[in-house]
Amino acid sequence: MKRLLFSAAVALSLIFSGCDSLQSVGGGLSQLQMAAGLREALTQGLFSGFEAFANPNQGNPLVRFAFPGDAAKIENTLRNLGLSSVVNSMTAKFTNAMGQAVVEAKPVFLSAVKNMSITDAASLLLTTNRHAATEYFKAQMSPELMNRFRPIVANTVRTNGADADYQKLVRAYNAIPFLSKKLEPNLNEFIAGRAIDALFLSVANEEEKIRTNLAFRKTALLQTVFGYADQQMRAGNGGFRPR
Repeated sequence: MKRLLFSAAVALSLIFSGCDSLQSVGGGLSQLQMAAGLREALTQGLFSGFEAFANPNQGNPLVRFAFPGDAAKIENTLRNLGLSSVVNSMTAKFTNAMGQAVVEAKPVFLSAVKNMSITDAASLLLTTNRHAATEYFKAQMSPELMNRFRPIVANTVRTNGADADYQKLVRAYNAIPFLSKKLEPNLNEFIAGRAIDALFLSVANEEEKIRTNLAFRKTALLQTVFGYADQQMRAGNGGFRPR
């Protein structure tokens, strides 16, 4: 439903925008239409990421908790100390906290896409870089997203008890003599960054699918904008065709 509302809002913006904004590029789509299509692709990618976080046991390792640094070595050390049950509990809680934070932050991410300024949509659309829009989105919005997402992560981690379990492990691990690197006392920054990176990776993967596979152009807007891109790329790059 939210995706339908987002698409409807984009369509209305195209209908009621002024003539200057709708000036076409080279006789084809306008910058505004291209930007709307790129935003739609980014939004579809975000929803793919939201779904992955909602189902953390579906095989995507990026939506599950892992220790920073040499994760396997740290986890094995803690299990050898007899702390397997605490490790399991903390891992499940942090994984759930990441998912809950992403769900709570959906409006933040969707608003970031909607309000992102795209100054040259043609350069992002008509390119051989299959992640161009995602890279632009990440460069433009990462600091703001991190600032707004960090307190949401801190709240979910505190509420579900993940932080309390982690502090038990920190005390046990950091008490081991001659460690070259101790565990960080607070993982909120790491968890927030990991979740955002996973979302951007999901968006990039979805953008590539939209650019290269017709089946992933799930709305009329995507079909129009990326169909236009296909035509332009074929004309200028020797016959590339999406599957």
